[in-house]
Amino acid sequence: MKIVKVTYTSKADYAEQNKVNIKAVMDELYKLNHAGINYNTCVCADGKTFIHTAFFKSEEDEKILLTLPVFKHFQEQLKASGPEVPPKQELLSLVGSSKDLFI
Repeated sequence: MKIVKVTYTSKADYAEQNKVNIKAVMDELYKLNHAGINYNTCVCADGKTFIHTAFFKSEEDEKILLTLPVFKHFQEQLKASGPEVPPKQELLSLVGSSKDLFI
């Protein structure tokens, strides 16, 4: 299993568009319904700091996300917007979960 957390702060005037782009990614993942990907995004109380957490059953599952055209579009748009704080990626290790992540 691989767990990736990405945190960044968008410009305030880009936050709503970022949410639209994230929703497009989530809609595509929902349609894909790939069992090896569990991907979540939250926004902090400031309305512009985003935290993405992706759980991948395998490296191959991560590649599926990274090659989706809608995900590439999201990344390109975010980069072009000039975030206040650029994306920072962290690798995490699971200690416990309240339910099975991969059914």
